[in-house]
Order: sequence, then structure tokens, then C-alpha cells
Amino acid sequence: MPEDKNRATAAAILPLVGGAGNLTSIAHCMTRLRLGIQDRTLVQDETLKALPAVMGVVEDDTYQIVLGPGTVARVTPEFERLVAESRAMTPATEPEPAGPLLTAKTTTPESAPAPTPPAATQPPPTSPATTSAEELAAHGAALKARQKSRNATPVKLFLRRIANIFVPLIPALIGCGIIAGINGLLTNLGWLPSVVPALAAMASGFMSLIAVFVGYNTAKEFGGTPVLGGAVAAVIVFPGVTHIAAFGQHLSPGQGGVLGALAAALLAVQVEKWCRKAVPEALDVLLTPTLTVLVTGLVTLFGLMFVAGEAATAIGTYANWLLAHGGAFAGLILGGLFLPLVMLGLHQALIPLHTTLIEQQGYTVLLPILAMAGAGQVGAAIAVYLRLPRNRSIRRTIKSALPAGFLGVGEPLIYGVSLPLGRPFITACLGGACGGAFVGFFNQLGDAVGSTAIGPSGWALFPLVKGNHTLATTLTVYALGLAVGYLAGFLATYFFGLSKQMRAELNADPDSAPTPTAAEPAPTTAGSATAPGTPAGLGTP
Repeated sequence: MPEDKNRATAAAILPLVGGAGNLTSIAHCMTRLRLGIQDRTLVQDETLKALPAVMGVVEDDTYQIVLGPGTVARVTPEFERLVAESRAMTPATEPEPAGPLLTAKTTTPESAPAPTPPAATQPPPTSPATTSAEELAAHGAALKARQKSRNATPVKLFLRRIANIFVPLIPALIGCGIIAGINGLLTNLGWLPSVVPALAAMASGFMSLIAVFVGYNTAKEFGGTPVLGGAVAAVIVFPGVTHIAAFGQHLSPGQGGVLGALAAALLAVQVEKWCRKAVPEALDVLLTPTLTVLVTGLVTLFGLMFVAGEAATAIGTYANWLLAHGGAFAGLILGGLFLPLVMLGLHQALIPLHTTLIEQQGYTVLLPILAMAGAGQVGAAIAVYLRLPRNRSIRRTIKSALPAGFLGVGEPLIYGVSLPLGRPFITACLGGACGGAFVGFFNQLGDAVGSTAIGPSGWALFPLVKGNHTLATTLTVYALGLAVGYLAGFLATYFFGLSKQMRAELNADPDSAPTPTAAEPAPTTAGSATAPGTPAGLGTP
């Protein structure tokens, strides 16, 4: 039965994204099905969002359907099977998706185009002006698209590719992190002493070889041969490096960690590409891999391992110093600015830092602080829900997105509610700042709160929380931090997030608002100052 349910979800999604012929890639992360779309006009956004299993959609470099943790890992294989089956039948039964019969202007019962934003196709409502969840979503999508175009800079695109290296490693980090937590609990309680060493091996095995996986993914992402990237990165974790000295010091296995593996694999890709051009074709299969591993390996052993090791040590030392001496202020800044960093595409630079801290200390002290940004969004959404009791459309959106928000999936709330409204996004960031300051303050007092893996947030982070004190203490600090983020985001939004004019314009049910007839021009609200194409009451932060 579960497989039937997952297959039914996949079968419902496939025609709404334009069918198998409209897909260029299929992948998934912790919570989202990520699709490469050939013709965006064939995607039916609103119908997708109405599916029971869909928590929301996000458009970035790929079209991302938020299904939630666990669900996405089960739906994706079924989706891939349906796509494969559909493509096997395509030559005999289906036209090409780019053909004239399936263009954006064609409307058929099988593939009706997505409904266009109400602001572009319908006359404005009568006074008082009202705004529906669909208009908010359309405005949020416009803001997202505008920000996406601004983020298409070489530096940000490079950071996105760096993130693509680490995202596939998150499931293993989570699994091993949870096992490490269970092992620590059993060790502290003195239970099952014969099982503890086995659990320690399971928890530590992946982390001891994570450099190899980083090297493999780096070469794959940047156009090299993946196994050669893994081979040069494996040099870093080889026990025999203790016999090698660089810069007057003997190397140690794992020195440089993921930063060294990343640099080594990037160099290997460049060496391999040069060899492909310079080496005769007859000798390519022999010389190219040999020269790639030899040249990159020597540079790694006598340069990159030492330099990356110093950089990794500096990162750990600075992170600990920052939270020990200015924890509350650092938490305030990190928690408050994390969502703007996400919008700017700069948050992806933090992923190698998280991984380096986990590799060094067993947990990253930054992630629980950054998770407070999501708590502020949840609090802000609850405040908007209570402030707009008569706008059933927006309240439905918030009610459907809140469960995902509590689990750390914040995009449906951000791009569906707070960001299009403008001020609630700012007050939500204030809530995240307060939660981050709370957790940072306890770090300053010596109660470090960290996470053994990256990816989850909100309530989903509880199984991964770890610190330098008892588990109960660490969990309590994290839980109280979430509570502070919820409360601060709620209060800031309730009292300052919606102006009187916004409440007057938004606090009505657009579903029941009278619509002017086609023969009558739609009256406008006196004093309306909204820009053309922008629903009433909406702004930008």
C-alpha cells in the first residue's frame, strides 16, 4: 500500500510538470523533488500546490516540489520509473513537447497551461481591495525570479556548485550523526557495552572517508572523471602520509579534510582537461589518469594538505572563539541575516564550514543558531494568520505550510506569505535574530549547542543535536531557542508586521469579493498606491 500511495503521488505530479518529455533532469534532496524543466509554461503551479502530498513549490536553478523528509525519498524512485515508462512509449504515442501542438498558447484538456497570476488576467476587485494566497504566491514567485536573476553571478554560481558537492552527502551525515548520538547515549548510561564499539564504527566510518566522497563529487560537478577526483582525495586519508613531511612538519591522515579534498579534486579536473587536449588519443587511456593522479597527488601531499589543514584549524578556532566571546551578538547577527543570505545565494558558502566543523569536533555549532531563522518565520506566519481572520485564502496557505515550517522547510511560508507581504519578512528575521542570540548566549556561557549533520532544521534537528554537556541540557537550550524564535517572530509581526492599511486591504475574503461584470469597468480604491501588476497590500522588504 505505501508503494501504491507513493506511485499515485508521482503519477499525479508527472502530467502537471508537462509530462516526461518536458523533463531534463530528476533528483531529490532532503525534502524536495528537483526537476529540470524544458518548457516552463507547461507546468501547472497551482494544481501542483493543491495536491495533498505537496507542501509547496520553489523555483531556483531547478523546479523544486517540496514533499517533506522521508516522502521525497520514496516518491522520487516511483517518479523516475513513471518517466522511464512514459519515455519508452513516447515515440509511438506522443508528440514532441516542443512541437506546435503543445506550446504555451495551446489549451487542451490533457495539458492545460498553468493559470496566470490573477493580477495579470482579472480586473481588480472592488473596494475594499483584497489579496488572495494565489496573488501572494504570484508576487512571491516574481520576487524569487528577480532575486534569481541577480544571483546569477560567477561567484554565486560557483558557490551553488560547491553546494551541489555536499548536498548528496547529507543523508549519510544524518544517518551517521543519529547513530553517533545513540552511541553516546548508550556510553553515558553504560548500556550494551558490547554494541557500543560497533555503533562507533558505523558512526565514524563515513566521516573518516568523507574526503574521498567530496573529491568524487567535486570532479563530477566540475566536468572531470569522478573516480579520479576520489583517487586524489583518498591520498589525504591514507594512513601512510605520516611518513611524509611538508613545510618542516610530518603530515597526519585526514589533514586538510574536506577543504583539502575539494581543492585537490578541483586541481585534478584542470589537470585532466589539459591532458585530454595535449595527450595523443592513442596514449590518452594510459597517460591522462596517470598524470592526473601523479601531478595532483604531489601537489596535494606537499602543499594542499598543509595549507588546507591550517585553514580548517583556523575555521574551528575562530568559530569557537566567536561564540565563546561574543555568542549572543554573533547569534543575533547569524540568526537575523541567514534568510537574506539565502535570498542572495551566499548561504551555500557555509556548507563546507559546517562539514569542516563536524569533521573536527563532531558537530557544527553554527547550524542550531541558523535554524532559529526558520523559527522566526513560523512565528511570523502564525501572527499573520491571527491578524487576518477573514482572509480565508491566505489562512489556508499558512495552515498548509505550517507543518513543513515546524520541520524546518520554510520556503512555502517565505515565498508564499512573508516575503510577498514585505514587512512580515523583516519581523520574521527579527524573530530569528532573537532565537539566535539566545542560543549564542548559552554558547558564550559554555553550553555549546551543535548538530552532528547538516540539512535538517526546526524540530527535525532534535535527533542530531549534540553539545559539550549532557544531552538533556543541550536539547533544552535548543528547544528554548526555538521557543524564543517563535515568540519573538510572532510578537514582532503581530504588532509591527502589518500596517493598518495592509490589514484593511488584506483582512477580507477574496473568494467572496464581488467581481465586476465584463460590461462595467472595475472601480478602483481611492488612494491606492500599489504598482501596476502588484496585488494590493503587497510590498518588498
